[in-house]
Amino acid sequence: MTDVPETLLARLAALDPAALAAAAGAFALVCLVHLVLATRRLRREREALAATMAEIARRQAEMTGRMTSFTEVFGSRQGDFARMLAERIERGSAAQAENLSKLNARLAVIDAAQKNLGALTAQVGSLEKVLASKQARGAWGQGRMEAIVRDGLPAGAFAFQATLSTGVRPDCLVRLPGDARGLVIDAKFPLEGFTAWRDAASPEARGRAAQRVRADIGRHVQDIAGKYLIPGETQDVALMFVPAESLYADLQEHFPELVERAHRARVVIVSPALLALAIQVVQSLARDARVREEARVIQTEVARLVADVVRLDERVAKLDQHFRQAQDDVAGIRTSTEKIRRRGRRIEALDFEEGEGDLFAAE
Repeated sequence: MTDVPETLLARLAALDPAALAAAAGAFALVCLVHLVLATRRLRREREALAATMAEIARRQAEMTGRMTSFTEVFGSRQGDFARMLAERIERGSAAQAENLSKLNARLAVIDAAQKNLGALTAQVGSLEKVLASKQARGAWGQGRMEAIVRDGLPAGAFAFQATLSTGVRPDCLVRLPGDARGLVIDAKFPLEGFTAWRDAASPEARGRAAQRVRADIGRHVQDIAGKYLIPGETQDVALMFVPAESLYADLQEHFPELVERAHRARVVIVSPALLALAIQVVQSLARDARVREEARVIQTEVARLVADVVRLDERVAKLDQHFRQAQDDVAGIRTSTEKIRRRGRRIEALDFEEGEGDLFAAE
């Protein structure tokens, strides 16, 4: 209070005590209002601060949850990636092992093929010795033809060395389904001229050998057509079997006139592959014939089944008529019993009225 001017103290002392009290009250009231306003402002600031802290806490919790989810997802993805990488490595190892195994197998096949090639070389030498004999060549061609026929047809569909009505015996007679005429296959292909034609050392020798080939094969074609094409007993064509694909290729390339001559004589020249194809066609025909036969049997059985179904339907209709009649009879019985029941109640109640004598009349 030492800093207050003396004039101000003098003025305060000179004031009326009532006025001084009113001024003090007004000052106190202003101070109180200011304090209340400050308190409210402080409360609002605290509330805003609390809301801000709550929002910060919420966002922090949300961020924490997101980080946790991200960590879990990253962990699972990392595990999936590691598992996928391990699977791919495993598959790659398995594929590599499989490829190595296949390579080893192929190397083993190549080794076996080399061994077989050596054995085949030895067999070729033996085959040349066999082909040097006419009788051995015939047996070789007959054996190849019989092997192809046996592999493609059932036992009852062919016959070797069958005797025809003229007394001749073809190498093979194939029985076609649905046709009594047999298909003749001849395996006695003349090889001497082809051997000389291939071994010819000069153009003159090759020309002479070619003339021999034409004469031998032309004569053999005429023999087949004359002996084995029997009307009503054999087919209109016969097959001449060539025991090697190389012989057939040489015949087609260098002697096409012989092939055309054989066609005009109704003799078809076939290689082992063509004979196998013809046998497959015969097998398909036989299968189709069996299918048609089975289809006829099935049609007969289906017709019988349809007749049985018709009879069953007629009997069911009769049974249904009996059931309907029985239902009508039961309904009439129920009507009569109902009338008897009502009549009995009325008798018990001694309730007789005129005009009710037709209770038992048929409805």
